[in-house]
Amino acid sequence: MAKILKVGIIGCGEAAQILHIPTLKELRDRFEIAALCDASRKVVEGVGKSVPGASLHTEAADLFARSDVDVALIANPNVYHAPMAIAAMKAGKHVMIEKPMCMTLSEADALAKAEAQTGKAVQIGYMRRHAPAFEEAVGIVAGMKGTINFARVRDIIGPNSAFIEPTTPVIRGDDIPADVLANAKAANSARLIEAIGTDQNPKARAYAILLGLSSHDLSAMRDLLGMPKRVLNATQRKGGLFMTAVFDYGDYVCQFETGIDSIARFDAHLEVFGQNKVVRVDYDTPYIRHQPTRLTVTEAKTPHGVAVTQSHPTRGDAFVVEWTRFHQTVTQGAPNKTTIADGRLDLELFSQIVEQF
Repeated sequence: MAKILKVGIIGCGEAAQILHIPTLKELRDRFEIAALCDASRKVVEGVGKSVPGASLHTEAADLFARSDVDVALIANPNVYHAPMAIAAMKAGKHVMIEKPMCMTLSEADALAKAEAQTGKAVQIGYMRRHAPAFEEAVGIVAGMKGTINFARVRDIIGPNSAFIEPTTPVIRGDDIPADVLANAKAANSARLIEAIGTDQNPKARAYAILLGLSSHDLSAMRDLLGMPKRVLNATQRKGGLFMTAVFDYGDYVCQFETGIDSIARFDAHLEVFGQNKVVRVDYDTPYIRHQPTRLTVTEAKTPHGVAVTQSHPTRGDAFVVEWTRFHQTVTQGAPNKTTIADGRLDLELFSQIVEQF
């Protein structure tokens, strides 16, 4: 029988409510939600009604002080990811950090230092990389080395609200103290200035999208193709809401394109074009659970034909796989591919992209 890890959740917003709490309940043979924390008392008390027995907090330090918490999920605003994760590690907790891991390279280094000092397991929440269809694609593309002609990463979506509002009620906080909001805004500006030299749009908005939506895409790109040699060029338009970049992989390039519009659809995929084979992975919105990631392989068949195979190895949610693997890392020392060191590479890419604007 698997050891049950007790989880404390820092930040009980829509990601926790729609994605993580249902996943942890599904994995009740491995996890128990022991504590909830949010700056909004309205949110933490509302969410607490669906998690009977969990202790409720508005201060993270109180949650970290609890001896009945083994694991901390860091799911509050991006600007607090690094300091909360470091505090959790120092309090003796293993840590799952929602993407992005942090906002700056100095924060990434501070996280790595805390990890080395405490010896705690830390996993970054790149659930797309745990999808079985994606991992199958990684294996196929590994066998295409030397024959790849071109690759593409695309993520153009509508607002998350288009998927959330008709499917899931979310408790939102309108009672966060003004000084807490002001401090968060000031800290966010400081991190942006440190990372990209400005807190003003369009660069600031573009960087926020890179940290958010695009961290999934570029992390998956690195898993599939490796780290590119350099960023050849990059553009931002529409006030930073749309971006492109071209990554140099030596004998081929990977084209990246992303943006957010007002159409209620989720167009997210990676595609690798080989001489005799094309491999494509399509994702759907994570805000409607258990939608399978799809793998499509197109191959030459005879000199005049093609064969197309589309599959999804499972309907299991990628968040379930992600948390299952985190449990294995904590309890069995199993390898973890979405590490702090891995997450730092995304920040390096983001910086190179912004430099090319």
